[in-house]
Amino acid sequence: MNKLLKTIYTFAAILLFNVVATAQEVAAENDVMRSNGKIYVVMAVVLTIIIGLFIYVASLDKKISKLEKKS
Repeated sequence: MNKLLKTIYTFAAILLFNVVATAQEVAAENDVMRSNGKIYVVMAVVLTIIIGLFIYVASLDKKISKLEKKS
């Protein structure tokens, strides 16, 4: 489990660094979505999906490790 958490943290750090590095340039189509407020809805949905996937993987890991301990 510890190895899985390290992998998740590493992936999140790389993803965050990539987002910060590419966030410097603003495209014209982003201005339209940002002015309407839709970009924040899209980002919230994507973030919710990613967090849900991480929670699912963590719970699946717990269940698998519990089954491994039984046998």
